[in-house]
Order: sequence, then C-alpha cells, then structure tokens
Amino acid sequence: MPIADDALRALAPTGVLRAAINMGNSVLAQCDQVTGALRGVSVELAHALGQRLGVATELVQFAAAGQVVEAMKVDAWDVAFLAIDPVRGADIFFTSPYALIEGAYLVRSDSPFVTPGDVDRDGICVGTGAGSAYDLYLARTLKHARLERSATAREAFDLLVQGERDVAAGVRQVIERYAGRAGSLRVIKPSFMVIEQAMAMPRSGRHEAGALCISQFVEDVKRSGFVADALLRSGQGDVAIPQVL
Repeated sequence: MPIADDALRALAPTGVLRAAINMGNSVLAQCDQVTGALRGVSVELAHALGQRLGVATELVQFAAAGQVVEAMKVDAWDVAFLAIDPVRGADIFFTSPYALIEGAYLVRSDSPFVTPGDVDRDGICVGTGAGSAYDLYLARTLKHARLERSATAREAFDLLVQGERDVAAGVRQVIERYAGRAGSLRVIKPSFMVIEQAMAMPRSGRHEAGALCISQFVEDVKRSGFVADALLRSGQGDVAIPQVL
C-alpha cells in the first residue's frame, strides 16, 4: 500500500521511524538476557510499521510509560505504544487498541484485602509506577486510599515487600510473575481495570496524516493475525485482542 508523502513526513520526519518502547511493561516488550536483543509485540509492530513506511526503525527504550510521555516534550520519539488515557489524550493521538491487558493489585499474603473495592480505605497506601495508565486511573477513582508513586512499577513492588506500601498496582501478568518469584505475595482478583494498549503519536500541526496511517496499520495487523502471532512468539498468548473496527 503506497504511503502518502505527508504521512511519511509526519511519522518519520528525520527519515527514520523513532519508536518509543516501554521496557517497564514486559507483556509488550522484553530484552533477551543473553543477546540483549529486544522482542515483543510492540517491538515487532514498530519494525512492521517501519517496513510499511520504507524507512529504518530506531527503538528508543524507556523504563516506564510515564517516561515515554515526558520524553515527547523534547521530541524524542515519533510513535509509541501506550495505554489510552484521557489525560494523555490532550497531547497524544491514540489509535484503536491492539491489545487489552488488566490492571490488578498486588498485596502481601496476610493482607485482609480480597477484592479491589477493599483497597480504597482511609490510611491505605497504594504504590504505583508514576505516570502509568493504572496510576492515572487510580488518581481519578480512589476516594480514600493514598497513592505513592515510584519511578517504575518494579520499585513500587519492592516497597510493598519492604512493608512501605500496603498495596501495589500493576499489569496483571507482570505482578503475577513478580509474586511467583518473591513469595509471600498474592494478586487480588478480579482486576480493577482494563488497559487498552494502542499505538500513539504526538498531536501537532503535522499529525493528521500520520494518525490516519497508523490507525489503518493497527486495524490491518489485527485483521491479519500479526498481533496475535507476535504475542504468541513472545510468550504472551493470554492477552486479549480487540475486534477490528
């Protein structure tokens, strides 16, 4: 499919597609501990979009989603893989979601909390990764519990283990893996939110043509099975994929 010149200028103004990769969400991106190579659905989507545009792809790594959003202010990336959120939406354009993941609570095994609703109590401290989708959501929805933000979700989990947090929030698959390694922790079911993962680009004077291009790209890769196959290749086959629009 030919790419319009204005879409190419919007998505790769330097001649290279700079794709922000959030390494803090291991459902979407992972690093091979032996080779250092990046893999995962967001990595594969970035390369596939670069191929469609006919340009090289540069993967720009970040430790957390909040850092991706902040880096937009200094023009550090052209496209990103972020959760849809109304706060972010003021400055960032989102496609429809290509994957649905869950935000869940992690607690110590002896915690009295059984459901997500139990957490929202006076005096309860909930740890989050600053600027994450679940951090933004909880900031809007918690009425009594107090949020304490860490630079990354992993730091929030560690503070829970150390007794400095009562609860930690995170992506379900990520906290389940952490709980399995750390011991004496459990994950509250059900989840407290569904997180819609989408492709994104900055809203600017040049974004309209690029927005149309990446929106069509996301629908194409969902329809073709590319997203499902990429998730399977990275060991994330339990992730839900939304319907094609």
